[in-house]
This record gives sequence, C-alpha cells and structure tokens, in this order.
Amino acid sequence: MRYITGAVAFGAALVLGTLATTAQATAAPAQPARSGGLYAPTELVLTVGQGTSRETATVERAVTLRCTPVAAGSHPTPRAACAQLRSVAGDFSAVTEAATERLCTKEWDPVLVTADGVWQGKRVSYTYTFANSCAMTDGSGSVFEF
Repeated sequence: MRYITGAVAFGAALVLGTLATTAQATAAPAQPARSGGLYAPTELVLTVGQGTSRETATVERAVTLRCTPVAAGSHPTPRAACAQLRSVAGDFSAVTEAATERLCTKEWDPVLVTADGVWQGKRVSYTYTFANSCAMTDGSGSVFEF
C-alpha cells in the first residue's frame, strides 16, 4: 500500500508540473512578426535572356539583389548595382535607356532583361528588350551586368 500511495503522489506531481508548464507557455504574449528593421524591403530577382517577351524568352542568367540594410545577393557587384539604382530612385527605365557614345551594329538579336521583386517597399515588375548584347552593355551600368 505504501508503494501505491507514493506512485499516486508522484503521478499527481508530474501532472501538476506539466499543467503548470503548459499554462505558463500559453499565457506568454505572442511576439509581433519581424518587419526587417527600419529599412523598407528591397529584394529583386534580375534576369537576362534571349527573346522579345517574357513568355517566349529563354532566361540565360539570373541573380538576386538585396539593397537594404546592406547590398548583398548573388549579383557579382551588389554595391555598385544598388548604388546605381539608388541614384535613379529605383527607376529601371533610367538604367536601361541611358544614352551613350558607343557604336553598336544594327543587328536584331534581342536580349530581354527583367527585374521582379520589391524596391523600397514597392512591388516592381520591369521588362526591357535590347536590340542586341552590345546595346545591352552600352550604358546600362552595373545593374544588369552579370
């Protein structure tokens, strides 16, 4: 009888201990979701491919680019790319349509570049078609240089 009383007391202690732990765990306030800090999110996926439209182009290269809080991603020069985008306030048209003095052939071998993601908290979906690879590297800076 002595062992049964001890076993019942031990079992009761385990149940009460478990209930106390569970009550403490459920009584804790929920933590707010992390917002990523003080910076608006900037994360992009950039692609370069052959073709004239998103639907028909063959993607040849793709990289990621994050500009806040520090420049990072799989882009080979994320600091330079982020600096260029900041200088034009995230306007990809200003990046792809920059005028230069370089002469390129007039051949039609379309190169499509895309940018999808978020720039300073705003959704971005940009597409531009260059006439050929010379025109793409002519003045587009470091954003699509990968």
